[in-house]
Amino acid sequence: MKLLHYNMYQKLKYTLAACLLTISVAVNAQITVQSPYSKFGVGNVKGSLLPQFRAMGGISTAVSKNSFFNNINMQNPASYAGINAVTLDIGMNGTYNELRNSTITENSFNATLSHAAFGFNLGRKSGLSFGILPYSELGYNFKNTTKVGDKDVDFLYTGEGGLTKAYLGYGFGLGDHLKIGANLEYLFGNLSENRSTQYSTDPGAINSSIQDRNSVGGVNYSYGAQYDIRIDNKTSFVIGYSGSAASKIGSTKSKYVTQYTLDANGDPNPAADTLFVTENGKTNLKLPLVHNFGVTLQKADNWLIGADYRMGNWSNLSIDNVNQNLQDTYGFSVGGQITPDFSSINNYFKRVEYRLGFSYDKTYIQMNNQDVKQIAVTMGLGLPLSSYARGAVYKANLAAEFGKRGSLANGLLQERYVTFHLGFTLNDSSWFRRFKFD
Repeated sequence: MKLLHYNMYQKLKYTLAACLLTISVAVNAQITVQSPYSKFGVGNVKGSLLPQFRAMGGISTAVSKNSFFNNINMQNPASYAGINAVTLDIGMNGTYNELRNSTITENSFNATLSHAAFGFNLGRKSGLSFGILPYSELGYNFKNTTKVGDKDVDFLYTGEGGLTKAYLGYGFGLGDHLKIGANLEYLFGNLSENRSTQYSTDPGAINSSIQDRNSVGGVNYSYGAQYDIRIDNKTSFVIGYSGSAASKIGSTKSKYVTQYTLDANGDPNPAADTLFVTENGKTNLKLPLVHNFGVTLQKADNWLIGADYRMGNWSNLSIDNVNQNLQDTYGFSVGGQITPDFSSINNYFKRVEYRLGFSYDKTYIQMNNQDVKQIAVTMGLGLPLSSYARGAVYKANLAAEFGKRGSLANGLLQERYVTFHLGFTLNDSSWFRRFKFD
């Protein structure tokens, strides 16, 4: 008994230490993204998806447990009811981005930790999950140059930061078919933006800069339900719904308006004068109501296909009580996965999960009377890894997204990107099991 308690203590100590270390790094790491489209709203919204779901085009609303292996689906907290082993998921991603208009092309690459999530069952029909992941990313740096009289005037726009989501969720089953659940979420982070008017060809000119910084921190809620219709012992049809509340998130806003000159090299000198300052002003950020609907058809331990439809009232988003003039969004995803033979002993590749998907979204951005749309083709693998201990199973989840946002029509920018996701998932069923011998 003492040995059992010691082994349990060791597992808890090392796993929690790993979680806390990963979460600490994820929270304090600078989110880096180069996307002019992230200038709008709260930036590029990421979605609550782990690599195994992104590889299937993002389908998740009706994805329930369809094999012996557990995945954490925080997009629909009703799915936590199917968790039957201690589950840990940690991951990272990297994006290669190409920006272009009719004359210029620029490339960039950014990488960051993406998530840390933990889940375990609380009984035969209930489960709990908690973790941390990005909610949105903000990062851009561009300029417009115009002629005023005989002088060139540069209008410079920069932004950085983003919002992070920490969540705690619970899901439980009602009867044999219905599951429901909810997440309590805490959104936090900084949105920093700067606009400058600069006479780059006139070193003696007075230039101006406006810097806005919004520090966000507050509670939001999401919820979901899944209904499982059994077709036979292994095949089922699942209907799912999930949503996110239209919450007001507290924030603190600071604003600085300064004037400055340029040195002989064209670099800004320290501010010569401060025209306006407001610091730590209490305000709020009002999030929109979001709905997700999904269906899947699945055969346990073999295959899964599904589709999601999503919509969001982003036209209601306001920051500092100012409506952001965004558009309502909608989109859909289709995808699936297949495992040729999960119990194969002699052929490793038959135990691999092969995933494929497609997604389409009308984003909340409209420029020059044209909606900015985003499409992506996705694929990925679920690679079983060797187990080192009794009751523990590991898997590496790889995903790749090949996407495009915007177009070259009407003088707009087009983004092409390739994002690679890597996640490591641990299932350990021995944590709460008593062994007679160890």
